Amino acid sequence: MQANTKDIKQISVFKTLLHAKSMSENPINFFQSNLDESDGIIECRLPYHFILTDRPEIIRQFFQKNHKNYIKTKIVRNDLGRAIGNGLLTSNGDYWLRQRRMIQQGFNKQRLKVISTIMVNEIETYLQQVMEPLAEQQLEIDCTDEMAALAFRIVGKSLFGQSVNEQQMQLMREVIRQVQEFVVDCLRKPYLKPLYFLSGYNRRVTKLIERGNEMILNIIRTRKANNQKEDDLLQMLIESKYEDGSSMSEQQILEESIILMVAGHETTAMTLSWTFMLLAQHPTIEQQLLASILQAIGGAQPSMTDLHKLDYSYQVLEESMRLYPPAWIVDREPLEDDTVEGYSVKKGVDVAAFIYGLHRNEKYWPEPDKFDPERFSVDNKKRHKPYTYLPFGGGPRICIGQHFAMMEMQYVLAMLLRRYRFQLTHEAAIELHPLVTLRAKNGIRMRVSKR
Repeated sequence: MQANTKDIKQISVFKTLLHAKSMSENPINFFQSNLDESDGIIECRLPYHFILTDRPEIIRQFFQKNHKNYIKTKIVRNDLGRAIGNGLLTSNGDYWLRQRRMIQQGFNKQRLKVISTIMVNEIETYLQQVMEPLAEQQLEIDCTDEMAALAFRIVGKSLFGQSVNEQQMQLMREVIRQVQEFVVDCLRKPYLKPLYFLSGYNRRVTKLIERGNEMILNIIRTRKANNQKEDDLLQMLIESKYEDGSSMSEQQILEESIILMVAGHETTAMTLSWTFMLLAQHPTIEQQLLASILQAIGGAQPSMTDLHKLDYSYQVLEESMRLYPPAWIVDREPLEDDTVEGYSVKKGVDVAAFIYGLHRNEKYWPEPDKFDPERFSVDNKKRHKPYTYLPFGGGPRICIGQHFAMMEMQYVLAMLLRRYRFQLTHEAAIELHPLVTLRAKNGIRMRVSKR
């Protein structure tokens, strides 16, 4: 320990083993209770060695102030990287910066304006083909599954346009689902890795990934060979240029496409499902939101020019992501020793931001468990302490698609709420099921009906 540094509370291996079963299902309560008993920072050694914190000033150190010292962890680089490639989510250093600068240019206002039309068309198709028959019969749905299906269609069409068909979309979705389960299993139950190998689980997942990759590569090659020009994100990736005038290879386009698919549907789907749950639990806020939507756009299809008028939907989504942040934990690996807020951080010992706990910390959020979109009014947002709200991360690695995601979610809320009512169909509390993103255990069961 360096001189004049404070001790970090150590969570004993025995205590961790005692809660191993519950932690493998949902580590949030274990993390939260131990952080509450400490100074907001703890050190754990199982399932691997890491430091966990929900203190914004410490999180800011490795997200922003000294971000060059903190890279994506081995879990992301190796376990996740092997599955989805070396794209923006998993890469580091100069390569990441070069990719980020180039792809960032593609998410410009003009590109988003074209993509917004694709979004609205896909939502309308979903309403006609899926939601309308469900509402006619007032059937029960799993809101999580429905929002995942919708979000996947939106990002799939935004990325590949008319180059992808329904069968291909289903394969991509299945690949992503199985990869997520595999990565989480390897993280929380590392002792089962030999069994995964012997049972052929590794091989089955690898073959599924290879099928998905080959399918996407064929889409990329067909687009380039036919010299097609489409207003979608794939075209942006193909046409993007580095500073020296060169373009990405097919493998790079593949990897960045997969990252956009993974990050672009999972987080929005989870946020939307939690939002519909919260609105069903708070009918007064739901009515206020519905009134604001009707006042802003009436029965017309929304567009980018309407987004500023849908400001209350933005507040609702922000508050939903505060209570249920899709990226509930974010980790980094220090390249060199560091000292932050009097604590010593050692090279090679991962540090993790407990975003769920940060967003519900009563030091920064009065009545932290209350659903209150007014926290995100223009005036109230000015009072937020920096780095106490991080639904899209922070610093240079803040999510590149956050504007894409917020626009998509505003459209979904506007178009669904003015036509349908969503009511919870069970009394029991909905349990958390944190995987790579924050899910609901057993889904969110709701009945949909016409207004």
